[in-house]
Amino acid sequence: MDEQYRYLRIALVVVGIAFLLVYPLMKFWSSGWSWQPGQYEYEQMIVGIYATLGIFLLWASRKPEAHLSLIWFTVWSSVVHGLIMAVHAVIDSAERGHLLGDIPALILVAIVLGFLAPRKVVPNA
Repeated sequence: MDEQYRYLRIALVVVGIAFLLVYPLMKFWSSGWSWQPGQYEYEQMIVGIYATLGIFLLWASRKPEAHLSLIWFTVWSSVVHGLIMAVHAVIDSAERGHLLGDIPALILVAIVLGFLAPRKVVPNA
């Protein structure tokens, strides 16, 4: 179990940092990370949400067993967000770049954290 927590802690740090990098990704690889037409308000909201989640995931990396609800929220919200975006990327040919950008990134986040996170509450967390 200790090794699993070690990998979970590493994954939380990597995902937390990645979520803090959403804004640069939107600017440097817009076809895979920013929906069109570009809307400044939308970008602020997405960046704000993911930066906040990234900070909380970094915080959770210190003691993952005490933050399982946040970790599982990240797993399931990433699945839902990724699937909704996938549907829209398939429907709208102008958004197909997302099938190689943020969509697989979110699904990867869900798979990695879902695999590493415990499914039961740990006593004395």
